[in-house]
Amino acid sequence: MWCKRSNKKHKKWEGDAILQAKGRSVSLFDMEGKEIGKATGYKIAELQNLTEGETLPIGGKQIEVMGYVTPEQFSSGKCFTSAGQVEIQQEVNPKPKSFKPFVKPTKLHTNGGNPLHRAKIVKVSGPRFDPTMVDALVMPRPNQAHQWQLNKEGLAVIDVVVDPYISTHLRPHQRDGVVFLYECIMGFRNFHGNGAILADDMGLGKTLQCISLVWTLLKQGPYGGKAVLKKILIVTPGSLVKNWMREFKKWLGTERIQVFTVDQDNKVQEFIKCGIHPVMIISYEMFIRSLESLKAVTFDLVICDEGHRLKNTTIKTTSSLMSLPTRRRIVLTGTPIQNDLQEFFSIVEFTNPGVLGSSSAFRRVYEDPIITSKQPRATSEEKEIGGQRAAELNRLTGMFVLRRTQEINNRYLPPKVELVIFCPPTELQLNIYRKLIASRLVRSCFSRNSNGSPHLMCIAAMKKLCNHPWLLFEKAKESEEAFNLDSENDEESLYQDIFSLYPDQFEELILHPAASGKLTVLQGILQELSASKERVVLVSNYTQTLNILEHMCQRSNYTYVRLDGQTPTAKRQQLVENFNSKYSDTFIFLLSSKAGGVGLNLIGASRLVLYDIDWNPANDLQAMARVWRDGQRKKVYIYRLFTTGTIEEKVYQRQISKQGLSGAVMDSKTTIQNVKFSLEDLKDLFTLRDETDCDTHDLLNCKCETSSNIESSTGQENNTRRCQLGATKNTKQKKNLSMDELMSWQHIPRNNLESLNQDYHLGNSEAGISYVFWQESNKGSE
Repeated sequence: MWCKRSNKKHKKWEGDAILQAKGRSVSLFDMEGKEIGKATGYKIAELQNLTEGETLPIGGKQIEVMGYVTPEQFSSGKCFTSAGQVEIQQEVNPKPKSFKPFVKPTKLHTNGGNPLHRAKIVKVSGPRFDPTMVDALVMPRPNQAHQWQLNKEGLAVIDVVVDPYISTHLRPHQRDGVVFLYECIMGFRNFHGNGAILADDMGLGKTLQCISLVWTLLKQGPYGGKAVLKKILIVTPGSLVKNWMREFKKWLGTERIQVFTVDQDNKVQEFIKCGIHPVMIISYEMFIRSLESLKAVTFDLVICDEGHRLKNTTIKTTSSLMSLPTRRRIVLTGTPIQNDLQEFFSIVEFTNPGVLGSSSAFRRVYEDPIITSKQPRATSEEKEIGGQRAAELNRLTGMFVLRRTQEINNRYLPPKVELVIFCPPTELQLNIYRKLIASRLVRSCFSRNSNGSPHLMCIAAMKKLCNHPWLLFEKAKESEEAFNLDSENDEESLYQDIFSLYPDQFEELILHPAASGKLTVLQGILQELSASKERVVLVSNYTQTLNILEHMCQRSNYTYVRLDGQTPTAKRQQLVENFNSKYSDTFIFLLSSKAGGVGLNLIGASRLVLYDIDWNPANDLQAMARVWRDGQRKKVYIYRLFTTGTIEEKVYQRQISKQGLSGAVMDSKTTIQNVKFSLEDLKDLFTLRDETDCDTHDLLNCKCETSSNIESSTGQENNTRRCQLGATKNTKQKKNLSMDELMSWQHIPRNNLESLNQDYHLGNSEAGISYVFWQESNKGSE
């Protein structure tokens, strides 16, 4: 305990603290990890011999020793978190509120006594479904502590069995997921709360697992068979409201459950007035509008789909959802950690409030030590503490976070080939790029006194240029017309003197090979695929880029459909269903990853081209998974296009850092890097490497002998490869690799492109490619 230093006999203690002694120095930390005192000059023997009840002055404070924590408890952060205390408390069976006279277990009572005894004479009908049936999915029974707290009526404990109508369709990992969700919301696990985060990768059936749980608890419960849930609220992006409705209908039909979807025709007031629907599905936007009306309804469970929307506790969506009194909360997200650990904390705080302490405590105890430990100048002590804090955070959150990767589903899916293709910029792109990085606005980004965020404008301009120079043409033209040497307009200064670099009649040369390196490669790929009767999904982050791709489809007479932010929600699913039909004659599906990329299953195509890159690797991974999902029958090919030596390669390299951050916490990996911008980061982003065939490969320091990486003309793969810093290694790739494992991919320079498998359909594009990484996943399923 600590208090302000005083000579009074009876001191006013302020609170608990942790005292860390090193040599002759001590540091005092409050229970949120904040250093509140520091002093030195003590005798080593004095510190070593401190015992319980002794006091010690520390600057303007005084402490009294109450006990000891081990170095391991301090390094891991266990001593700071109340979650660890809750866990210890729950391991011991709590005593009843009042002591009763001892009763022999063999003696039955109709009134009073232990509720466990009373349960024996309560007449119940038994489990809803036979728990001894083959493949029956039986939920765990509550322990005695749970029964003391929640079975006040002394009802019999019976088995909760998932309806065989739906459980027979569940895969092993989905059965585990249903059990996990059940244990979390019922309070069977050792943490303080009734929430869960289901963080499975896309395509693993998060929706089906939730439907199984909801249907089970609407009809059953562990105490006397009473149903646990009566009203359930499902909040989801607007584009997925009807998708959830279809999933309920698919797995349960319309005769078993009544589901109410809120839209323009169905209002919240109708749900409240009718009262016969146990499940309401509503969009995030409609939820905020209808919050006051919804507060009149008592929901027993809230499910939030695409839960990474709750990555900030201060935004209106999160605060509105947290205002609901419902304690049982489930968050579904394939990306629990997108950019930093504070976003992860926000999702956890919504799910189980207070389980990780306050935001400031989380930052001091976990986030800062983890990030510090991965800095190049980190000391061995900082690295050790950071590693232990990451492990402890993983242990704590592992009680209510379930994360399974796509690898689980791989055996059910056909093989997949991923190709990362580097395309040299055209001469026009190079000239404009050099002009941009030499502009006054870009140079101002390197000044520590720069106002605002001019680098964001510069980054956006260069990313657009990598897609196609046409995306900057109008801005350059406007800047030329408004040219003024004394102009203070930042945007005009960025595009100054660029218009003169464009050739005459540029509007007619948009599809010309001299315009865009990536577009030229894409045209070559599509030209070959058009004769193969395989359908293609083209994905971009920019609506303007989709306009160019649409123009290309029209000029080449390719049949296509388009889904972006302007596509009405009511028409989106119809577009998807028509494209997936085996009778469809549509060749290309143009998709905006920003507006339409969530929740879409495009298994009608076996090829997907990701035309540009997003800062968030989760968005790209989600877009690339659109064609490799349940129901896909063909071998899948994913193409990623990057402009060589430009900002696109730099963003790709930073995606790797962000994936490392997620892995360090969610998967207990040790690879984590600082993902925040620094002045050096900006200088690196705005550097053009026009002399390289692949800047990413150069950074790997890989001394590969690429001739051994390529399949022979007979189609037999050579398992001996030399991409591990020159070391020979026999490999057979069986799992889906993340982007940060490029050393185990195949590395193909431009002089060996002709040896690539013909199924990749890169023959017409070889002249526009400088380097290729590729790897094949799930070979064992062939």
